[in-house]
Amino acid sequence: MSGRSISNGTGQGKAVVLQAPFSFLGGVDTASGELTVSSGRKGETIADKVFVFQRGKGSTVGSYTMMDLKKNGRMPAAIINEKAETIVATGAVMAGIPMVDGIDISLILDGDDIVVDGNEGTVDLLNVKESSVVTCVIRHGCKILILKRSDKVSTNKLKWAGVSGYIEKGETPLETAYKEMAEEVRQNDPKLVKIMPVMTIRSDEHIWHIHPFLFDTEQLDIVIDWEHTDFKWVGMDEIGSYDLVPGFKTLLSDLEL
Repeated sequence: MSGRSISNGTGQGKAVVLQAPFSFLGGVDTASGELTVSSGRKGETIADKVFVFQRGKGSTVGSYTMMDLKKNGRMPAAIINEKAETIVATGAVMAGIPMVDGIDISLILDGDDIVVDGNEGTVDLLNVKESSVVTCVIRHGCKILILKRSDKVSTNKLKWAGVSGYIEKGETPLETAYKEMAEEVRQNDPKLVKIMPVMTIRSDEHIWHIHPFLFDTEQLDIVIDWEHTDFKWVGMDEIGSYDLVPGFKTLLSDLEL
């Protein structure tokens, strides 16, 4: 992932992630490097870890707290923020902690092995796969088509989804969409209604870049392939009762069906 360089240097370690603003003053014990916040993370150390949080907050003394962590050999290996503010940025530069901001921290999980390059402003998640896929929502009147994935597929076994597939090299997302609909449900001439912006989500050890499409069809007869075991035409008021693949409910909401 590419962000903005705040403090130079490189650092590597396990991620400690707080999906909230953080104050170093009062938020960490400088002698041990352990968090003192009461959000279920109290006692967890950030020493030699990649510390990930939304942004800094609190007193400017927090910058000197970061210096105390350095003096005690308990500073983080690196810092990642969604948006840096002056207190943490100043402290990182003073203490020589590599820091990058402009990163979507929802894509980072506790325990991820991370390399932070503060010189280039990049964040590498080691052992995390990244894929670009399409998801096609096929609509007939006020109903949409959902498919139950088989236990033979590599991801999201037995969950419900739209027509989906990996974007192969040399293909455009729209070309992949038409190909997958023909292969998976024998839909050869659906009408393209809407192309939505790419949605990026994290699921277990995978980051998915999802290209969503909405199509209308007059063809109710569906022939599923080996990747699926069942299909249903459902209304949006029914969708919550199904075990959906990650991100699919949000995608449907964004389509404003």
